[in-house]
Amino acid sequence: MVRGQAAKAAAREVGVPLLGEPGPHNAITDVPGVEVGMLTLVEGSGALTVGTGPVRTGATVILPRGRAGVGSACAAGTSVLNGNGEMTGAAFVEEAGLLDLPVVLTNSHAVGAAHRGVIDWVVSNVPQRAQRWMLPVVAETYDGFLNDINGAHVQPAAVARTIQEASGGPVAQGSVGGGTGMCCYGFKGGTGTASRVVTFAGRGYVVGVLVQANFGARDELVVAGVPVGRALPDGSQVAEASRPPAGAGSVIAVVATDAPLLPGQCKALSRRVPLGLARTGTSGSHFSGDLFLTFSTANEGALRAGYPQATRERLDEMSFVPWSFIDRFLDAVVQAVEEAVLNALFVNENMTGRDGHTMSALPVEQVIAMVQAGRRP
Repeated sequence: MVRGQAAKAAAREVGVPLLGEPGPHNAITDVPGVEVGMLTLVEGSGALTVGTGPVRTGATVILPRGRAGVGSACAAGTSVLNGNGEMTGAAFVEEAGLLDLPVVLTNSHAVGAAHRGVIDWVVSNVPQRAQRWMLPVVAETYDGFLNDINGAHVQPAAVARTIQEASGGPVAQGSVGGGTGMCCYGFKGGTGTASRVVTFAGRGYVVGVLVQANFGARDELVVAGVPVGRALPDGSQVAEASRPPAGAGSVIAVVATDAPLLPGQCKALSRRVPLGLARTGTSGSHFSGDLFLTFSTANEGALRAGYPQATRERLDEMSFVPWSFIDRFLDAVVQAVEEAVLNALFVNENMTGRDGHTMSALPVEQVIAMVQAGRRP
């Protein structure tokens, strides 16, 4: 379990000019009630031995209404830019427009363990919710360049424990949680988060984003509108035959808000995630699985997910932002996604994993100098 502030400064803190007003932690947990937990596994070095290591992986859990709110449905919607990836439970989210279980992000071959971990935690802690079907949302990106991905290192019990330990407040970034072994734009990537405050009808709402960034080719990277990637050295140190295809990988984005939205509006926010990704340079590689989920924590109690025969007949009611005012929330998604991806790169360190494969951290000082030079009038 890794929590708290990261050792390195985030993109905004070192002078990257970014649009929008962030929340107090500039994190998905700025949305009231949202809790995040990190399982970070870093063990061993040297040659790969499947089942032993080296291990560079983990899991990130997101609880939309916190542990106390598991089973209380949120409006939700998903979107896909490129389907070379997996997000379990997405079909049910699309069918019913709701989400009421913890969300987990992990590596591609740990989806089953994470799925089981959510079920085990609910059975033990929310037994009334366990009386009906559970279709947890578990999404993945591939960390096999650095990690013993075929070893069963992410275990259901550890995922369940991470749910139990999740909390609000600051969120660690970089090589933590499900992002531990991930790479982005040819440098060390991983977990990033950001938030934006949006005012509507005299009230402030928050749009928060968490990304698991494992995508993009080095020469695509753009920071604050400046194409820095083409001038940077390759961040990987590995034999050419072991190098992953340029742009290969995936990105998962989870968008949260306390603004009252309909499920279709949640889907609309999910569809804007690629615009934020594009601001960082990617054109969306075929070998990248780019899957997105948005949920709204407003309207608690309005969406009932129980068996029909267990629910008294009555009409439900929801408040929602009129479609004519939705653009400011779409803007917030684009801005927060861009910043979350940059944070995953900026708040990071070099990492060496299996078979000596090394991925260097983004050379932040060089990038800042290029951004400042590139933005001079």
